[in-house]
Amino acid sequence: MTGMDRETRIAWLVDHAKRLPHLEALPDADVRVEGGNPGCGDVVTVHLKADAAEDRVAAVRFEGVGCTLSRAAASVLAERTNLHRPTFAEVERFSDEAMMDLVGRDVASARPRCAALALSTLKTAVKVLQMNRKLKMAGHSAAEIAALRRAIAAAATGTGLAPG
Repeated sequence: MTGMDRETRIAWLVDHAKRLPHLEALPDADVRVEGGNPGCGDVVTVHLKADAAEDRVAAVRFEGVGCTLSRAAASVLAERTNLHRPTFAEVERFSDEAMMDLVGRDVASARPRCAALALSTLKTAVKVLQMNRKLKMAGHSAAEIAALRRAIAAAATGTGLAPG
């Protein structure tokens, strides 16, 4: 929200962090992706449902634990995403800088990772969904795709990589 003074912005973020209107699983989500911020201990799982006919977000919810800023930022991002239903390309173009502006640079500048965690996780969810669609178009079943993702995750164990 633009035009807010610092005190009002903090109150708005605290309200989001307390209410968390989008904190819930999305049972019919196409993908669920976990992200984390080891420096702060924040963990967020983004549940993404895509429009079946378009490369567009239909709905997003999140679950997670973390600091007030990361939880508020996830809530604000989910609210914005559900309202605007962006295309996948629009999600990918939404920058960390734009996220900082959305939640308030004056509030989030000391903790940019906390402010951007939900966004980076949402972007990963979009990439996973796009890859799943490509695999499905190539003739792979949902079970085969899930098995492939499990194998990739197992291969990445201990490497420091975080596969989607």
